[in-house]
Amino acid sequence: MTRGCFLERDLELLINNPKYSEIEILCKDEKKLYSCSAILAARFKILDRLLYNGIKESFKKQISFPTINSTEMKIILEYIYTGSIKENSLTKDNIVETYYAADYFQISGLQEFIMNALKSDTLAKSYARNCSPELLSKSMEIMPSPEELLKLLVEEIATNLLNDIEIGRLSITALQYFLFYTYEKEIPFATSEYEVFDNLIQVENKLTPNNQKVAKELDPLIEYIDFRRIKRNQFALVPLSR
Repeated sequence: MTRGCFLERDLELLINNPKYSEIEILCKDEKKLYSCSAILAARFKILDRLLYNGIKESFKKQISFPTINSTEMKIILEYIYTGSIKENSLTKDNIVETYYAADYFQISGLQEFIMNALKSDTLAKSYARNCSPELLSKSMEIMPSPEELLKLLVEEIATNLLNDIEIGRLSITALQYFLFYTYEKEIPFATSEYEVFDNLIQVENKLTPNNQKVAKELDPLIEYIDFRRIKRNQFALVPLSR
């Protein structure tokens, strides 16, 4: 590839390249990446403060990010160096973590890119189905949770019937947040109140005796159901086993 023709391509040669780097980045998965401190500091104030603390003599040769894996950090570096990332860099396995990393470094441009990727169903096209239930479940495991991301995932899930989401794709914690958020914000979703109630009963009925702890976690979800919207004769259709 001829150098000097395309700035973005030339800068890609610097990403995680020890030859042009003088700083080591230690990640959560104990992998080590390499970068140029001047580029990091010039691009974002938070990295400037982290590396130099406002004093050139305080420059660090190594920095550690114990909550960010190398996969997500490589995407962060790609955006820092080139101002964009390749669309195939994001997958259902790293997009949530990458958003959180971008939030940590206050890289709003990358956050916006990720949100647009989710809105355009890029991941759904790649994996033949909507990944929002898995992504919301993963988001609930990472705290604090940026509300913009959670809101987008909740609204996406709300367009589908809960009964169409296989058990296990949406964690109990994520389901609780989903019901809480739609209830508090009065966000309409495809599943009727009766179907929500029926869905919870079905999930609980499928649990084995060894999973009664999970069954207890389902009980608080009932408070987010507006029983006034359920007709009295519909309760006779619900297969209760408790």
